[in-house]
Amino acid sequence: MRLALDDLGLNEGAHLLLKRALAAVAVGDVVHVEGSAPELAVHLRGWCRSQGHQFHVEGTSLSVRRGSAQVGRWRGAEQAGEADASGVVEHPSASWGLAGRSATIESGAPSYEFPLQHRAEVWTEDAARLYAQAAAAQWDPATAIAWDAPLTHSDEVEDAVVQIMTYLIENETAALIIPAKFTAQVHPHFREVMQLLAIQVADEARHIEVFTRRALLRRERLGLSTVGAQASLKSLVDEPDFALASFMLSVLGEGTFLSLLWFLHEYAPDPVTASVARLAAQDEARHVAFGLAHLSHHIEVDPTLKERLAMAVHRRHDVLADTAGLNEEVFDALLLLAAGSWEPHCLRQGWERIQKLEREMDEGRQKRLRRLGFCEREAGELSALHTRNFM
Repeated sequence: MRLALDDLGLNEGAHLLLKRALAAVAVGDVVHVEGSAPELAVHLRGWCRSQGHQFHVEGTSLSVRRGSAQVGRWRGAEQAGEADASGVVEHPSASWGLAGRSATIESGAPSYEFPLQHRAEVWTEDAARLYAQAAAAQWDPATAIAWDAPLTHSDEVEDAVVQIMTYLIENETAALIIPAKFTAQVHPHFREVMQLLAIQVADEARHIEVFTRRALLRRERLGLSTVGAQASLKSLVDEPDFALASFMLSVLGEGTFLSLLWFLHEYAPDPVTASVARLAAQDEARHVAFGLAHLSHHIEVDPTLKERLAMAVHRRHDVLADTAGLNEEVFDALLLLAAGSWEPHCLRQGWERIQKLEREMDEGRQKRLRRLGFCEREAGELSALHTRNFM
């Protein structure tokens, strides 16, 4: 085979033409190279040495005999599963590292240690759908909320809103930290799960932004943060096991929070508060759906996980037994919003609405627990042990 390079130098892109020509011939065959670029012979000699080919020069005639180095280089290569979700393997190799699924990986690649490297631990067939849904549902805080909408309620009601926003912010901060911690532990082979956790972190970052912005619309600082609330959230943040953390955060905590957000949307004293509650609730619903989906798969593969989940609820309840749970400032703020007035009969109605909210929270937790395979009695007992701080 003859290859005409004209005046194109090997350091100007001619090496691509040479690679292409060599790929078209068998190992041991010769490609005759013609070209007028200065130092072509010198550059060609060095390139052949680096690529494992043989270089020959006779007068002005240059030739390259294809070597076997490049063939041998990929002889031990391994394919990292298949591209689509049906190609997800049970236990991807540590040597697949950061390579995308279905990539061909050169032998000798460094190994990465990802703690979450078993399919059963993280996977759900819904991961790709949930990620696509989450990506399509992203919203811009600057345009999705009418921040200049009028706030016509009293200063006391505004103080109540600020206190509730303060409470939501610290809870959403915990809900950001937990998936962020585990995202880096997921083997990239399970890319849909890794992406879903990452977008969940983005959701929580946006929630923190809008709750903070709403709290500071009329005030210069946030409200009160209590020891009990911080202790409750710390028990979530400190959980090192992905399944247990996901269960307590997404299935129990964020599931309960969904009811709270829709409650705030219904009884919000102004359109801004109603909007931030509604938009956050839409995001949280996806987080709950993912938690239920991957834990259901995990339990199907390993039924003993159910016992571990139950023990985690008992353990957390014991740790928080001496805390006050939902602080009275938040409860009182919710009561005022639900009442809508200081009139005694309105306050009674507000209190009844909060009792209804707590019953709905309990019913929702029990429903999700039954979806994970707990019987009615077990679901009722575990729901009753859930932290009084809601999250």
